[in-house]
Amino acid sequence: MHPIGPLQRLEARLAWRLLLPTLTIVFLVVALPLLAIFWISFKPVSLADLRPLEPSLYERFRGELIAVGDQGEIEYRLRNPSTKEPLLNVSFDDELPAGISVEVSDPRCQLNQRQLSCDLGDWPAKFNERLKFPVTALVANLGKLDLRATAPVIQSVSSSNLTNLNFTLDNFTKVFSGHEFVDVLYATAFYTLFGTLGAILVGLFAALLLNHSFRGRGLFRGMMLFPYVAPVIAVAFTWVTLFDPFSGSANALLLQMKMIDSPLNFFGDRALALPMVTVFEVWRYFPLSFLFILARMQSIDTDMYEAAEMDGATPFQKFWYLSIPQLAGILSILFLLRFIWTFNKFDDIFLLTGGNAGTRTLTVDVYEQAFAVSNIGAGAAVAVMVFACLLIFVGLFVRFFSREEGL
Repeated sequence: MHPIGPLQRLEARLAWRLLLPTLTIVFLVVALPLLAIFWISFKPVSLADLRPLEPSLYERFRGELIAVGDQGEIEYRLRNPSTKEPLLNVSFDDELPAGISVEVSDPRCQLNQRQLSCDLGDWPAKFNERLKFPVTALVANLGKLDLRATAPVIQSVSSSNLTNLNFTLDNFTKVFSGHEFVDVLYATAFYTLFGTLGAILVGLFAALLLNHSFRGRGLFRGMMLFPYVAPVIAVAFTWVTLFDPFSGSANALLLQMKMIDSPLNFFGDRALALPMVTVFEVWRYFPLSFLFILARMQSIDTDMYEAAEMDGATPFQKFWYLSIPQLAGILSILFLLRFIWTFNKFDDIFLLTGGNAGTRTLTVDVYEQAFAVSNIGAGAAVAVMVFACLLIFVGLFVRFFSREEGL
């Protein structure tokens, strides 16, 4: 091993300086949101807890001041909107209108000329109070005082579940102990595995067909890309309409062919919904596999196929013993990418079924927990589980994948 010289060390330092902006951007874009998800997963926070806790104050004037000496009243309605968390060191300041005399009898409040200051101390959860101060007119024709021009400024100190150092495993306990958790895992495994394998196998079959020269081959290759490039909301709506149990063409065709006795609810029946969304996944994403596999096929030397044909090899033998070894690397990479993308897929299932009828995968469960139930902590816990599953899969894939195949 040769020692590193001054020039190499200088080049290494320069390389790190050049990479530093990129590494910083990657950290800010990827690492910080990931760390935030881990943080929230151990917090008992709901959707409402994402907003800072602030006291509520409403000010109004009762009465009308026409002549000197007329009486009125300024009322402050104070409330702690939280049902669980206290507010500490609550205080407010308000500049009162000119031309009035205010009687301040509450020991927590002081009046300095026109500046009213109140130190209200700590408020427990659900705290509610009203402060009333009698007012006497010092000048005529004040009418009904408009207090909006001098809105009170209220201050407090609150302890947020999102930022404090209190952690809990309740989110993970709730997720793991839920009666639907096993069904969610099954739907995720079924959808991911069969969706990935199906897309690769259909892409391989399409590549084998279109690898040969024939008239109109370019047109057919272009048509193969339609499911992948079409807007997902358009094709999802088309599928839902096509397989509708009442007006769908698929049910009408099956009924006319006497293959079924009554219409089938393809996306509403628990036995059919999960296979149907998996078929949609295969149909929509096989073009990506088709492109990768076809590109690799066209780079394979055809001489060995001619030699195998002269030796009497059958088409299946040429495919199994010649094509598959050449395609093993790209097939493995496709499996890795498609598995990760399918595992993280949300929009297709949500548009087709909304996660109902047994199609609720882990990614759909993240949405349901975080926004439908408003439990951000539980949604983050499911997201952490998604990350852990993918991390384990990638680790096993790299561990048992031979280097000769591309990694």
